Amino acid sequence: MQTINDLGAFIIDMDGVLWQGSKPLPGLIEFFSTLRAKKIPFVLATNNASLTQQQYLKKLADMGVEVSANEILTSSMATARYLVDTLPATKRRVFVIGESGLIEPLQQQGFTVTSTYYPSEPDAETDDIWADIVVSGLDRQLNWNKLATATLNLRAGAEFYATNADTTLPTELGEVMGNGGVLAALTAATGIEPIVIGKPEPILYQQAFEILGTDKHNTIAIGDRLNTDILGAVNAGMRSIMVLTGVSSEADLAEIDYKPDWVFQDIQEITALLKQL
Repeated sequence: MQTINDLGAFIIDMDGVLWQGSKPLPGLIEFFSTLRAKKIPFVLATNNASLTQQQYLKKLADMGVEVSANEILTSSMATARYLVDTLPATKRRVFVIGESGLIEPLQQQGFTVTSTYYPSEPDAETDDIWADIVVSGLDRQLNWNKLATATLNLRAGAEFYATNADTTLPTELGEVMGNGGVLAALTAATGIEPIVIGKPEPILYQQAFEILGTDKHNTIAIGDRLNTDILGAVNAGMRSIMVLTGVSSEADLAEIDYKPDWVFQDIQEITALLKQL
């Protein structure tokens, strides 16, 4: 039996760890009830920027798990906070490729979301399409007009940010294209690389430390994807657990020069270990 020491809190990924698409993974309710019983604090920190904090609360509630708002941190929330903390107050116009999960946090932080350009409408108003910043997140209503508007803004000097660079997203039927594909298209069209806020950059984990009141020494990340969750933990200087219910497999470990501290089949195995603590 593996053991875990110096455990102050968990930072837990969601897609591929707690569920696949809309299907909860086995042992979900027992995993959270064990965390509560053992009084282990946690933040659910996801690169997926498509849902709002409230939508994640509802998704979990529909699966039988109750969490509080301050236990959820999305890459879009982290992006909005990072932008307001680092950019001058004069830069508050943002063009968004993304859904409500990204738009809402930006608006809450005082950003103005600009309009999409429709070149097929020659009389359309174009003054409102210009932005100081372009931010890209998962957008399941992506179309050519949005890509064209982002390209115009980037070529005109807008700064380029991304909630995450995940190339794929796990679903019930398999992996589908993630935000990384959109970033590749925009970079190909403009020659500009985005600044990425989500994992594997350490920013999301560092913001979660602040929420938890813990640090890199006593906080452990749980994730399914080596090149985001686990590499992000390495970059943040923290320990990590990889579960095998999502994107990465044990075979993938042989192809990289960094490793998780523990590998478990799923959250059920983590639950069994936690019950022994």
